[in-house]
Amino acid sequence: MDQLNYIVVEGNIGAGKTTLATMLAQNIEARLFLEQFADNPFLPKFYEDQERYSFPLELSFLAERYNQLNKELRHQDLFHNVTISDYFFMKCVIFAKTTLADDEFKLFSQIFEIIYKTLPKPDLYVYLHLPVENLLKNIARRGRDFEQTIKGEYLEKIQEGYFSFFRQHPDYKFLVIESQNVDFVANPEHFELLRHIIFDKKYSIGINRVLL
Repeated sequence: MDQLNYIVVEGNIGAGKTTLATMLAQNIEARLFLEQFADNPFLPKFYEDQERYSFPLELSFLAERYNQLNKELRHQDLFHNVTISDYFFMKCVIFAKTTLADDEFKLFSQIFEIIYKTLPKPDLYVYLHLPVENLLKNIARRGRDFEQTIKGEYLEKIQEGYFSFFRQHPDYKFLVIESQNVDFVANPEHFELLRHIIFDKKYSIGINRVLL
């Protein structure tokens, strides 16, 4: 764990990334910062009319994520050796590629590349992978009104975007956990298993898969 100073826990919508990141941070007394999306005024509008609101939504997320990451990762916390987050900045371009028209995405990418190079990359990138049907069940269960119109096709595109990102960045250390058979919230043994997989094992550069 001494080598893991900055850990990202990612996943598709409804994968449980925020919950797991929070639980891990509490368990090892790490510094935690979470994506701030609930107050974004464009998000509910986007799910109602994606074509109209996709560009302002993605730009607003780009600005918010950069501001938060730049602030959090530049600030040294003397009381915590490990920092855990439930998102990585690359998430901006993954979602934008799915939602934006080609000309909008080209402009967005130019802005993204300027900012992206200034931020540090994580020591370990954990990705919780769930089948789309599981994601839809989780989304329905947590009951956020603006998410109830999300379709399986949209989640599949997001999933493809993540794996495309993994393949295009062989210099990162990715840990893909097939988590459909665990309930780390209700079952403490499942959480301990995930904690052990993340912190107690060595992983090589590239894509590492764990099937549970």
